[in-house]
Amino acid sequence: MKGIPMQTGVLRVLRATAASWWRHRELRRTGETELARQLERKAVLRDLGYLEQAASLPNAHVICGEGGTFIHLGWTSVSTLALIERFPLAALAVARGTPFIDIRPVTDVIALANLPRVTRDGSVDPDPWGPGKSVSLTTYIDMVEGLGARILNDPRPRQSI
Repeated sequence: MKGIPMQTGVLRVLRATAASWWRHRELRRTGETELARQLERKAVLRDLGYLEQAASLPNAHVICGEGGTFIHLGWTSVSTLALIERFPLAALAVARGTPFIDIRPVTDVIALANLPRVTRDGSVDPDPWGPGKSVSLTTYIDMVEGLGARILNDPRPRQSI
């Protein structure tokens, strides 16, 4: 975590998110407050782990499209049908510097669907096109940006003019 103020803000968001989940609200409503607290603590710790992974893994990224938002963490993905504005965990990851790929502006969905995936384990296919192929995150960003995607927290090295 980056400093105490950021940590406090992150924990506040994660706690509020956990407490607002329908199951936890229902447990509180029926008097099972301690169980609700335990489950909320467990959810906060899980989500903190996802944020730590997003900050430490070189190919971790957040992608947002019409179908929802995904946090890609190598072999694991965390997702929701909601857009990033309604997915606090993804918004926190982006706020903490995780690369964000917004594919909502992309109109060529066929070309988007045919892009290779981002490598999970650091290996890159020599021929990146075709089913099951993978490329580095920076190469993927080059490709998807060419289709009209917006990029935040761009991990590519800046080139001077």
